[in-house]
Amino acid sequence: MGSVEYESWRSMLLSMPGAFEDFPFGEDAAVFKVAGRDRNRAKMFGLLMHRGGTINLNLKCDPALAEQLRAANAQITPGYHMNKKHWNTVVPGLDAETMLAMIEDSYDLVVASLPRGEREVLNWKGLVGRG
Repeated sequence: MGSVEYESWRSMLLSMPGAFEDFPFGEDAAVFKVAGRDRNRAKMFGLLMHRGGTINLNLKCDPALAEQLRAANAQITPGYHMNKKHWNTVVPGLDAETMLAMIEDSYDLVVASLPRGEREVLNWKGLVGRG
């Protein structure tokens, strides 16, 4: 699937502690999950795919922030094939710093929902407010 954006986003997703890539929907959709000690209990925090000739990345997002991001950026829309309140779809066009912040936010929201023991294995420090 290799474009510059695809490889850059994939690298950012895999840089999160405990993150790994899976292909439960086939080779055209890379699912990024996080787990502490048990990969069978992993949760998704990103979905990277091609759709209509464009790279798309689905990321979990706080609902209020999701609305703000959509209003401010044409590259961000409600999550494709996801709960549109909690997920955004991003297409290329945002800077790397913004992309990394959105990936970190998605990761943090998902890790926050893991059992305490799993969070401890990941050495997760909790949600960090960004302003």
